[in-house]
Amino acid sequence: MTATLANRQMVRAAMAAPYLERDEEHDLAVAWKNNKDQDALHKITMAHMRLVISMAAKFRNFGLPMGDLVQEGHVGLLEAAARFDPEREVRFSTYATWWIRASIQDYILRNWSIVRGGTSSAQKALFFNLRRLRARLAQDDPTLTDSAIHIQIADSLGVHVKDVAVMDARLSGPDSSLNAPMSDGESGASSDRMDFLKSDEPLPDEQVSTIIDEERRNTWLGDALNTLNPRELLIIRKRRLAEEGATLEALGATLGISKERVRQIENRALEKLRAVLSSETPEIASL
Repeated sequence: MTATLANRQMVRAAMAAPYLERDEEHDLAVAWKNNKDQDALHKITMAHMRLVISMAAKFRNFGLPMGDLVQEGHVGLLEAAARFDPEREVRFSTYATWWIRASIQDYILRNWSIVRGGTSSAQKALFFNLRRLRARLAQDDPTLTDSAIHIQIADSLGVHVKDVAVMDARLSGPDSSLNAPMSDGESGASSDRMDFLKSDEPLPDEQVSTIIDEERRNTWLGDALNTLNPRELLIIRKRRLAEEGATLEALGATLGISKERVRQIENRALEKLRAVLSSETPEIASL
């Protein structure tokens, strides 16, 4: 099945889905929120796919496939369904619109260009409104220079004029392919642009050094932990080494002691660890 055919079928299914009355929408939202009723979720989302398609169509001029925009909008729709509170007396479409738009805009910012602009709220507003504001200003006064247009747009959106100029240049120019050839002026050899991209990853020797250092620290810590008694070790593992540290209250209930006693044992265990690490491995005493 081609992407075009799939998109057409999706649009037809969305248009055929029945509209929801306010009471029915509320009941379905309650069923999904309280009981995780998948059928209720399906009815809510299908009834609002028209909204997703309509929103995606507003961003089709950014050069990304309409099907991808709709899919991202659907992600936003599901997020809205997960967060919607039916007791607030707000229609779901009103609440979902923000999530759908935000999801589509985020997708465009991530994929529109190799070199992306900032992702702050001001930069997003600039990215998505610059073309519209530029066209309106040029229509109102054809004599305006680019500099004058940039100043007015900057004042309207609350951003720097320099940011407007940079974004305008980026939106006006075509994206460059990473596979585009670049010629070496001296040797005449040709390489792809991708070969000149700077990697954010550490150099190989730095990676190896980091791995060795981590293994050494883990060995030191393991040896130090062996000096703790079973209760001290349990508290340190639960409080300091677990991904989500246990509370003093929870450990106190498990061990049958007060939370203050747990704190005292934890502090004593930490002092033991510091003493062992300082005496045997002074270079990490400050860690």
